[in-house]
Amino acid sequence: MRVLVTGSAGRVGRRVVDLLLARGDGVTGFDLRPLGRDATGYREIVGSFDDTAAVDAAMDGVDAVLHLGAFMSWLPADAAKVYAANATGTLQLAAAAARAKLGRFVLASTGEVYPEVRARYAPIDEAHPREPVSAYGLSKLAAEEIAAFYQRTQGLPVVTLRFAHTQEAAELLDRDSVFSGPRFYLRSKIRQQRAFGNARALSVLEPHDDGHDMLLVQCGEDGRPYRMMIADARDIADGVLLALDSDKAIGQAMNLGPDAPIRFDDAVALLADATGLPVARVAMPGPAVDYATSSARARDLLGFRPRWTFAAMVEDARARRRD
Repeated sequence: MRVLVTGSAGRVGRRVVDLLLARGDGVTGFDLRPLGRDATGYREIVGSFDDTAAVDAAMDGVDAVLHLGAFMSWLPADAAKVYAANATGTLQLAAAAARAKLGRFVLASTGEVYPEVRARYAPIDEAHPREPVSAYGLSKLAAEEIAAFYQRTQGLPVVTLRFAHTQEAAELLDRDSVFSGPRFYLRSKIRQQRAFGNARALSVLEPHDDGHDMLLVQCGEDGRPYRMMIADARDIADGVLLALDSDKAIGQAMNLGPDAPIRFDDAVALLADATGLPVARVAMPGPAVDYATSSARARDLLGFRPRWTFAAMVEDARARRRD
């Protein structure tokens, strides 16, 4: 099989590329950044989804598309860029894939289409209403509808995967990580909220900043710790390949994530043991972020079995840092 992987330089994309090459598939990587793999069977297109020539070159000779590329931002000023990359970009790729009569189009979507933070029930399954409240979630909902349109009207075999929040294990110990930094490290959270202009959050965060690095347990106003699904990029990459290979996946939307959510007080206890940093517990404005999603459909249809718990991710990151 010859497979096009968009977002090939990303945390999931580069793992998918390596898995495909290891089993003997030919791979075309397509990203704004070069992955730089020098491997038999790999070629690379560096470009954007609005570049018609780049899209055509990327599609040349492939049998399937794993559309993992996206632009992620929650800054209001980036809303138009988010939509252009994720919605209009999917339109360009799905249209080209339909014209080429490819055998599979796997779309990476997100739990933000529900969204998880305003779930009507738990655990969230694929029947949950899709009512995004962020520009990123909206762009992914549009991408899902675009892919479904090409399946309905032109027979493009589509699989939609709604990823849980996904991390590389090493990011958990990186206070400058774009995701784990603001999630678990006080000063990174403060910088993020300053960029958002969120005065209410800053009013409760800044009094804890003594000028030194510190871990953060985020809680709701009632003191209840946040709780969410955090997936390892290795598990998500495994799920993507299962979706590529299984005929049962065609026409399905499936959540991909860990077996259980992690409470932030439990998560930060593990990080404190790994880093030796002190911990601040902060009651953030509003209710606690608290949700769980179900990957039962992916388990049943694909045989998806996540291997990495949050504790295992932290231990892996710790071991790698020692090395």
